[in-house]
Parts: sequence; structure tokens; C-alpha cells
Amino acid sequence: MNLLDMMFKGGVVMWPILACSLIAVYVIIERFLVLRRAQLDVGEFMRKLKSLFRKGDFAGVSAFCAQKDAPIANIIRRGIEKHELGQEKIKEAIENAGREEVYHLEKRLSLLATMAGVAPMLGFLGTVTGMIAAFHAVEVHSGVVSPGDLAGGVWEALLTTAFGLIIGIPAFAFYNYFVTRVQKFVHEMEVTSTEFIDMMEGLNGVVPASKLDQVESASHRVAAEEDEYFRRKR
Repeated sequence: MNLLDMMFKGGVVMWPILACSLIAVYVIIERFLVLRRAQLDVGEFMRKLKSLFRKGDFAGVSAFCAQKDAPIANIIRRGIEKHELGQEKIKEAIENAGREEVYHLEKRLSLLATMAGVAPMLGFLGTVTGMIAAFHAVEVHSGVVSPGDLAGGVWEALLTTAFGLIIGIPAFAFYNYFVTRVQKFVHEMEVTSTEFIDMMEGLNGVVPASKLDQVESASHRVAAEEDEYFRRKR
């Protein structure tokens, strides 16, 4: 007897259990792909970021973050876009971006937790209704039933419990795994955001690279004009 035959023998409750299994599999695959894309070598990312900050290259920081499809990079990019508006606006942008990224990381995890709890309960429900039907048959036949007939009804009723647990246990395990991964990402985002804000506060006296180029160009122009002036005096 294959799984399909066993599912049909389990009764009508098997169909909601099947729906729970499909939803759980979809959420597991989708969350796995999302969290894998969110992975980032934080150490290497921050080293490159600090190098750009030392140059005052805010445009380079924004472009570098835009290349990374990761929550940390998105938060830093949202913050650097407000660098001209002051520290309060930067912190506000980072906090808003952080809340959005946490929401995207936790999205559908509650649905997975629901499937992990509902599937076994549906299995128990199917077993209870199956047992009721089996003992009702005993009553109808005035207790004159063979042990084989009674056992057949009982094992068919227990199929729903087995299938519900088969769906519920892995779903619950994956839910806890994803929650742990999300907590790790949230911790990294908090640490990186704090470090980014500290870097921004330390750049109060740093002139951006574009401004430095303008100042240097103006200095060269003034020097050239002075040389021309003194040549004429001679």
C-alpha cells in the first residue's frame, strides 16, 4: 500500500492535512531562499565600508550597499541617503529600515508555526471521528463483529494522526531553525547599525571627496592666476 492509498483510507480529514503539508513545504522553501540571500560576510562588508568612509565617499558607500541584496546593506544605504539631514534623520531612517527588514525576515513564519500546530490537531480529530465511526459500527451490529473488522477501522482512523505528526514535527523544527536564523540577522543588524552611526558621528569634520576635488581645483586655479599676475608685473 502506497502513501496515496493510505491517504484515501484516512478519510476526509486527510485533505486538510494535505493542504497543511503543501503550505508548510512552500513556506519552508521560500524562507530558506530568502534567508540564504540575506547572508552577508559582515566583516568584509564593514572593512570595505570603512575604507569608503575614510575617503568621505558617500556616493560610493550608497552604490556599494546597493550591490548587496542583504538587510544590513539596505539599512546602511537608507541611512547614508540622509547624511545631509543630520544625525537624527539618519537614526530615524535606520530604525525605519530595520523594522522593514525584520518584517521581511519574519514574514510567513507565523504561518509555518500555525501549520506545525494545526496538522497534528487535525490528525487527532481524524482519529477521534474514525474511532467514533468504528464503535458505532460495533453498536449497529450489536457487538457481533470480528476483531479483524474492528482493528481495520481503528488503524484507518490512526492514519490521520500519523500523517498529522509527519507534517507537524518537521514544520515545527524548521520554524525554530528559521527563528534562530532571524535572531542572528537581527543581532548583526543592530551591531552594524550602531557601528555605522558611530562612524557617521566621527565624520563631522571630514569633507566629502567631491568637495575635496572642488577645493583642490579652486586652489589650482587661484595659483595659476597668481603666477600669471606676477609674470605680468615683471
